[in-house]
Amino acid sequence: MMNSSDMLPQKKSSKPLNPVIKKPKSIFVIFFILIPFLVIYTTRISPPCFPPQNGAVSQTKLDPCPSGKVYIYNLPSKFNTDLLSHNCTDLNPWRWQCGIVSNHGNGAPAADLRRIMPENLAHSWYRTNQFALELIFHDRILNHKCRTKEPESATAFYIPFYAGLAVGKYLFTNNTSKRDRDCKMLLQWIKTQKPWKKSNGSDHFITIGRITWDFRRLTDPGKMWGSTFLNMPDMQNVTRFIIEKAPWDSHDVSVPYPTGFHPDTKNTLNLWQSFARDYNRSSLFTFIGATRNWVGNDFRAILLDYCKKEPGFCRLVDCDTSHCSTNASAVFEAFLGSEFCLQPRGDSFTRRSIFDCMLAGSVPVFFWNRTAYDQYEWFLPGEPESYSVFIDHEVVRNRSGVIKQVLMKYSKVEIRRKRQKVIETIPRIVYGMGNDELIRGFKDAFDIAFDGVLERIREDKEWPNLL
Repeated sequence: MMNSSDMLPQKKSSKPLNPVIKKPKSIFVIFFILIPFLVIYTTRISPPCFPPQNGAVSQTKLDPCPSGKVYIYNLPSKFNTDLLSHNCTDLNPWRWQCGIVSNHGNGAPAADLRRIMPENLAHSWYRTNQFALELIFHDRILNHKCRTKEPESATAFYIPFYAGLAVGKYLFTNNTSKRDRDCKMLLQWIKTQKPWKKSNGSDHFITIGRITWDFRRLTDPGKMWGSTFLNMPDMQNVTRFIIEKAPWDSHDVSVPYPTGFHPDTKNTLNLWQSFARDYNRSSLFTFIGATRNWVGNDFRAILLDYCKKEPGFCRLVDCDTSHCSTNASAVFEAFLGSEFCLQPRGDSFTRRSIFDCMLAGSVPVFFWNRTAYDQYEWFLPGEPESYSVFIDHEVVRNRSGVIKQVLMKYSKVEIRRKRQKVIETIPRIVYGMGNDELIRGFKDAFDIAFDGVLERIREDKEWPNLL
């Protein structure tokens, strides 16, 4: 609508028009001043229609189980709890189980460590048996937020069979049928279950607390060690968390050996990382282990003899005399006091000492690729040189003095950088206390394994013909 003044005839001006129009410019400036206030107002009265670009989404909208849920089979007790031995006397032939039963596999408090660490850290250390993985995983999954008691709603199925305990009782006997007995009975039982019949085990997983070679007895009569559990046809589709895997078998997923450190909060974890980072290290390297007299040309014996000849550089803990399995303070005092720790293969390619060494903030020195670089892909850094040193074992056999020569070439800055990477890795190689990572404040080795297997099984179901 026009105003009355707009309808009146306009008087022509004798002055020329000014080429600079100031009024639109002032409006333009005012408009840009008002833009921020308009944005703030509109965002307050109506929520955005897309999530923030930084990924920060309201906790109430997050799916706590994005990869699905897990159903745990309620196995007959003969397959798990009945296998536990509570007798830890020297006369018990199964005394290697000591420390497994108590505290859901974490073991009793490690009181002897209090003399080498602050009291506010000592409470997080336990006498954890290296074969306790089955109990630790079972307890964590039983109490996990993504557990379901309805098999129809499950993405994955967990088999809480303590295979390591079942087979371990008979490993040092000549009775191979007993080593296979519980494994065969377990498979006979589980094949009657509906979820198994639907998938033939492809969405099932299990935890095994011993190395893979204890379950792969070959047909050669001269190789009579272990059980045939992982060679049995019904196990070929099942994913297994295991402390040392077979490199060619994608269903083996190697996870860290259980150690004695079980932090319950991120603050405790941070305190330990600071303690390990700032500890005064007076030795260049350390070796902790015992000889294997029954092994020809024993590599551990070479390292032990070499360390004895280099007392100014190498700190030695001879487990034949120090009883390392019951003397945690001697072990950790040596690791904490050394920049590097020598990590030869154990009775197999891996050993728990790798993780004890890294927990102490010491840089591991490996002599076989399969000791770490071909294991633990989900947990250790992808660049081996960032956190470790490699010296080929054959080079050491020919010239043991090469160890000192190699390690002395690293500058203090380079050593500090490697140690920092080791210390950053600690959360990924420990099994913390408590099952809620949000309350605990960090993801531990169990969280990484659990999330990883669920995601793998979910993807396999969504893309069954991808391979």
